[in-house]
Amino acid sequence: MKLNERSLAFYATCDSPADNTGFLYKRGERHTAYHRRWFVLKGNMLFYFEERESREPVGVIVLEGCTVELCDSAEEFAFAIRFGGTKSRTYVLAAESQAAMESWVKSLSRASFDYMRLVVRELEKQLEEMRWGPAAGCGGCWQSPGSWKPKPLGPERSPERLPALPAVLPKENGCAVWNNAPGADQPPDTSSCGGHDGEGNPRPPPLPPRRRASSSEAGGTRAAVAESPSTFCRLHEQYGREVARLRQDWLEKRRGLRL
Repeated sequence: MKLNERSLAFYATCDSPADNTGFLYKRGERHTAYHRRWFVLKGNMLFYFEERESREPVGVIVLEGCTVELCDSAEEFAFAIRFGGTKSRTYVLAAESQAAMESWVKSLSRASFDYMRLVVRELEKQLEEMRWGPAAGCGGCWQSPGSWKPKPLGPERSPERLPALPAVLPKENGCAVWNNAPGADQPPDTSSCGGHDGEGNPRPPPLPPRRRASSSEAGGTRAAVAESPSTFCRLHEQYGREVARLRQDWLEKRRGLRL
């Protein structure tokens, strides 16, 4: 496999932001000596240069399918980049301090696209839970938007199948009377079956017959309506005296039982 060295060199030295930069000690492949190199991490590519001012990188490590772990080495603050496979190379690097080593291990562990894919999936799941969890009505349970379907309206819910109501309801004694609608006093038409009228619309359930008030009740109602606040106060005082009298009798009887 051939790589375009010019494209890699341009990408390594261009002005695009780097994820991490700094000096590390890199152990040679054949010799165990460590060489100080300038490392630049961009995406899933780790470039290393001989000097910080170098125009072209000496090499590049593609951080896919690898693991970053600490290792035992003669150099302090050492860690290794290991790839799967028997013939794969292991890169041993060493930082100049504990903080630098922790920073590089964290950055290199998050550089692969596999890690980014897991992060994106987790964020998408959390976003879906925030969007659809409360709307599902089951205490924050998650429901995918593709599985939700609107429930079809039945015949009883269809707005075009409901019987039309009168524009203004008639009133009797200041209250709306439902069975005073035009045609309500007429006997029900039993020619059609199934509780529907001739046009196929569902007929509302029959209402109980309205109770006609007698003349005495009507007169009493009109008198109660015509009562003034002074009449209410007089009645309140009258019943209050009666309650006080009954309470006094009860107390006297209670005293007599104690004696």
